Amino acid sequence: MLTEQESQQRVFRLQAGLKEKGLSGALFIFPIDVYYFTGTRQNSTLWIPVEGAPMLLVRKSLSRARGESPLADIRPFPSSKEFPSLFGEGEMKIGMTFDVIPVQQLNYYTKLLPGHQIVDISPLNREVRSVKSEFEVEQLRYSGSVLCSVFHQVPQFLNAGMRELDLAAEFEYRLRKAGNEGYVRMRAFNQELYGGLAVSAGGASYGFFDGAVTGKGLSNASPHGASVEVIRENEPILLDYTGVFNGYVTDMTRIFVIGQLDPELQHAFDASLSIQEAIRQAMKPGAVCEDLFAMSVKMAEEAGLGSAFMGMPGEQAKFVGHGVGLELDEYPVLAQGFKVPLVSGQTIAVEPKFVLPGKGAIGIENTFSVSDNGGIKLTDMPDKIVFL
Repeated sequence: MLTEQESQQRVFRLQAGLKEKGLSGALFIFPIDVYYFTGTRQNSTLWIPVEGAPMLLVRKSLSRARGESPLADIRPFPSSKEFPSLFGEGEMKIGMTFDVIPVQQLNYYTKLLPGHQIVDISPLNREVRSVKSEFEVEQLRYSGSVLCSVFHQVPQFLNAGMRELDLAAEFEYRLRKAGNEGYVRMRAFNQELYGGLAVSAGGASYGFFDGAVTGKGLSNASPHGASVEVIRENEPILLDYTGVFNGYVTDMTRIFVIGQLDPELQHAFDASLSIQEAIRQAMKPGAVCEDLFAMSVKMAEEAGLGSAFMGMPGEQAKFVGHGVGLELDEYPVLAQGFKVPLVSGQTIAVEPKFVLPGKGAIGIENTFSVSDNGGIKLTDMPDKIVFL
């Protein structure tokens, strides 16, 4: 549960950014942003002035919001006539997160606040949220430990002849029993994810999702994740799953093989481990995100696998790592064009993977925390291939 001190620290960091940009305050309506600052995901609008205490306006459930959040000022959402009076007199410059607000909602609040200027604070909000407190890192560490415990169980139920869907169902059943919340929240428009995927060689070369491996899915309406392809011997089986506990998302991938592995796939796996370790060592404050991505691309090319790195040839993902927290696609991103330095406390899922047409997908993924000593692994399980 979010403490008053933790909430205040988050608010203070945002207020410092608002002051620097000359804003009067920030108005949040996106649920996960509201949750980050307040500790409740109830249907609410949050006002954080550049100075002073936040105010949470709740549509439903007011009683639950008051029981869950440490904020002092929690009140019912007012009528349209009363709403402007909450912001005082004079013109204000108000920040909102344009990256997630529908135009209809932006128009609604623009009409509610005539005479005030509404501007985008999406980058500021994402930067604030990207740096995790010790409390948040511990939430992610717990999420990672439970996720690892389910990965350890895979040899108990993985068999040749079962479908990808059967494997996924067995994994997800155990993960759910362990308390997984299932909500894999994503900020990017048009992206959706069903918690993870189980992919064999037959289903590795499909997908719309912005990732290296997406799976074939079950229909044209759901072209992502496990399919009805049958799992065979001597082929890589890739499980890429998220754990979501107390809202915090960790992300990891492990490879399983029933029998033997093609030497070319083993070579690709070894390359993925080398890339991950090089990135882990470099994950220190000040390291520039796009430099880490460029390093990974160079290493893949030197291994003779450049065309297979991070996806099918011609359909490769343009990143090798992504921030995680309350959402799966937080800042920072280890990608070309992301010219920002890492900051201590950021948490990143690093996922160097390869897709070899006709042979399957292979690679590794772990969630790390940025520190002065490099990346600290939060999904603490051996990276090696599990042979059955």
